Parts: sequence; C-alpha cells; structure tokens
Amino acid sequence: MSWFNYYGLIAVAIILVPNILSAIVDKSAFENKYKGSLLILEQIGRYGCMVFMVFNIPLTYFNFWFNNALLVYLTVNGILLVLYLLGWVVFGKGRSAIKMLTLSIIPTALFLFSAVMLLSIPLVIFSVIFGIGHITISYKNIEQ
Repeated sequence: MSWFNYYGLIAVAIILVPNILSAIVDKSAFENKYKGSLLILEQIGRYGCMVFMVFNIPLTYFNFWFNNALLVYLTVNGILLVLYLLGWVVFGKGRSAIKMLTLSIIPTALFLFSAVMLLSIPLVIFSVIFGIGHITISYKNIEQ
C-alpha cells in the first residue's frame, strides 16, 4: 500500500455518512451531556484516526505483515462497517445504552484493527486515545 490508503478513505466515509445524516435530521442527536477534558482527547483521537486511516506516513507504518493480509484487512473492516451501519438501522433514533456503546466500540475496533494490520504507529496511538475517550464519553452520556 502506498502513502494514500483508498480503503481507509472509504471506511472513514462510510462511518461519517450516518453521522452526518443523523445530525441533519436531529440537531440534538450528538449533544454531549458529559463535560470534561476527555472531550478534547476524544476529538484529537477521532481526527488523528481519520487522517492516519487515509494517509500512511513513511517510516511510521510498515504495511501488511503476512500473506493475504489485505484480504483479511478488507474482510474484517467490511464486517465491522456492516455491523456499524446495522447498528444505526437496528437501534434507530434514541440514546439507548446498547446503541451508544455499539456505535462507539465498533469504530474503535475498526481503527485499532486497521492500525495493527498496517503496523501504523500513529494510528495505534490515535486509536487508543479515541477508544478511551469515545467509549468513556458514550458511557458517561448514558449515566446522565
């Protein structure tokens, strides 16, 4: 894979589409009840993941490390993306605990899996930051 990851761009776009549509339909859909410094870390992780899913910076990623890794990468990411989209459809509107956690755990898993498959150091770092922030904030929003 070269410096530009077309598959990563498609994955990020698929994750963004239901979020954008939801924000257009329901302006309060993404209201954060949780207020704290973790919000900043979540955003840093989110944008870092989006950037490093698409751009492979030389000397910070080592590409696929076993035979047929691209096939595994595409298959697992495809399954995670289908599950993510199904989460939006099945859980519909509302802020149920299962919906919020599903829609925060699946993208975290996708970013982290992609990072491991590509051996991308920045993507590993941003995936962990994003996962800690996003899942924690989703959980905190359920509590409040």
